[in-house]
Amino acid sequence: MVTVPQPSSRPALPLAVGLILALVTGLVLPIQGRINGALSAVLNDGIAASVVSFTTGLAVIAVISLSTPKGRAGLLSIVPAVRSRSFPPFYVMAGGVGAFFVFAQSYTVGLLGVAVFTVASVTGQTLSGLLVDRLGIAPGGKRSITGLRVLGSVLTVAAVAWAVSPHFGVSTDVGMMVLPILLPLLAGFLMSFQQAMNGTATVHYGTPLATTVVNFLAGSVVLWIAWLIKASLVGTGNPLPAQLWYYLGGPLGCVAIGLAALLVRSLGVLITGLGMIAGQLLGSLMLDVVIPTSGTVVALPTVLGTVLTLAAIIIATLPWPKGAFARRGAAKGR
Repeated sequence: MVTVPQPSSRPALPLAVGLILALVTGLVLPIQGRINGALSAVLNDGIAASVVSFTTGLAVIAVISLSTPKGRAGLLSIVPAVRSRSFPPFYVMAGGVGAFFVFAQSYTVGLLGVAVFTVASVTGQTLSGLLVDRLGIAPGGKRSITGLRVLGSVLTVAAVAWAVSPHFGVSTDVGMMVLPILLPLLAGFLMSFQQAMNGTATVHYGTPLATTVVNFLAGSVVLWIAWLIKASLVGTGNPLPAQLWYYLGGPLGCVAIGLAALLVRSLGVLITGLGMIAGQLLGSLMLDVVIPTSGTVVALPTVLGTVLTLAAIIIATLPWPKGAFARRGAAKGR
């Protein structure tokens, strides 16, 4: 993959501030998931719930963009940026990755369970975060694959597996799980590329508002096509509910996509992803404690796994200079 030239250097966003924002971004996702899950149950149609979420998100972010000078300027810059090939044109389809993630979630959670799906998707996202940073396709440029970053990534996957371990079920046929696991693994793997594409697009649009609009537009198109095909084959689900809170998933998604697009420029894709993963675990834990649902499990491994995830992020972000350990060894040998 060719590295996309960037028009400016990394902004001086303090690491501590960036990590806090990444955690906050991750905190939004479990709330969004809880709302979309409830809507899916009411509609008896997971794809329809995703269509509603993406469509409402598109409407909200479009109104916000059109009502602000910076938002309007960003929207006007989309077509010129694509035509001038400031970045590869297929970046405008980054929102399709989100739609694919929803598709993978809808069709494999029932087979794998939420815990296995989470571990598979986090594993894919963590691995690709290292790769994307190394390739330098995010606006922050290339970032080396250091031993600490690898260790932090491995610890993150292990911590997530530990945190969700109380939810693991017993499978009588492991072989039957191999193919379903590949779908969330691929969906998670593509998420880092989506964040890198969104970060690059944000640099050229001048605002994350335009990037979020393009994401929700692309995702909505993909999901509407999928829902229309499904509806033509098996019919539609239940009518839309009257309660307004069912429609908050889309606006929350706008917040998550916009913040992530900003953060990858300063933190890189890997650290942004790890921070969001930690935020997801913290948010899920808080929801399970404050607003538990049927079948909620809050066990010691859940708490300890969440704490270990935070420790893994600290390890991955330690500012060890390249070759520090080699120089120390050489100094001792003198």
